[in-house]
Amino acid sequence: MDRWGRTHEALRHAGWTLFAERGYDATSTAEIAERAGVSEMTLFRHFPTKERVLLADQFDPSMAAAVRARPADEHAMRAVAEGIRQSWSQMSAEDVESTRDRLRIIAEARTLRGGIERNNEETVAALERALVARGAGHPQARVAATAVVAGLSTALLDWARSDETTLHAALQSALDTLGGV
Repeated sequence: MDRWGRTHEALRHAGWTLFAERGYDATSTAEIAERAGVSEMTLFRHFPTKERVLLADQFDPSMAAAVRARPADEHAMRAVAEGIRQSWSQMSAEDVESTRDRLRIIAEARTLRGGIERNNEETVAALERALVARGAGHPQARVAATAVVAGLSTALLDWARSDETTLHAALQSALDTLGGV
């Protein structure tokens, strides 16, 4: 990993650790930068806002690639649901726990409500482009991607708040519903 990547990961790790310890709203960007051993200006070169430290979604590229690889004649909603199912099924146990921890922080932070929607727009755009690449029209692609991301976000936040189910079970249920199974 190059210097940029190491710094980026150090900032993300410092942020996630502090958010878990103190809560998102009680953690400042200066504290994140200090914990990572860099200046606050460096933090903002990597993450334009504090919310991006927590909300930047590392799964968008793999989900979009999985959607693009779905059969061209498959309905857009089903293609998105199945592409996401395939992408998320490859998560390691460590990624699952990290995702639950991160989503719990997000679910508990009142000030992130608008940030979640802004972050989801990036995911919707990536999935929309994937659907268009497989031949869907723009309006159909946008509607399908938006519907699946909204439903999946709800399911994931519910899963993060509870210890009663596994990620696999929560995803299966949500994606079955969204994909019309």
